[in-house]
Amino acid sequence: MEYVGIDVAKDKLDSLWLRDRKSEKVKTKIHRNTPSEYRLLSKWLCDNTGKAPDDIKVVMEATGIYHEAIAEYLYTKGFKVCVINPDFLRSYAKGIGVKTKTDKKDSLVLAKYGAAENILPWKPESSEARRLKAFGARLNALGKYI
Repeated sequence: MEYVGIDVAKDKLDSLWLRDRKSEKVKTKIHRNTPSEYRLLSKWLCDNTGKAPDDIKVVMEATGIYHEAIAEYLYTKGFKVCVINPDFLRSYAKGIGVKTKTDKKDSLVLAKYGAAENILPWKPESSEARRLKAFGARLNALGKYI
């Protein structure tokens, strides 16, 4: 299994493949957080690791809505996607002595967390659940005007 951490932001994806856990050799790449770049990211992951998608665990934080599209794309391509609570990551980072916070460092912590912890894989919500959430959000928005 290969471990990749992706620090997700509104406009970019900072990806880090943990090549060697002992020596912390890594390979990094930045992609734009756009659907047209997702294919390039998945190709980069497979080409660099030499593995098929189902042998690559991709770990990212839940970042509002910014992680949803890339998580769903990678999931549909067969990657093992794990979306974790940011509070878990902060606690883990403190536990391993990480004091700095940069996009690259966050990607490294995500990859290390994936390698160290038995994280349950993420699955996208059903289309019915997404529709209900959208309906609820719309009702909430309309309630402000009533």
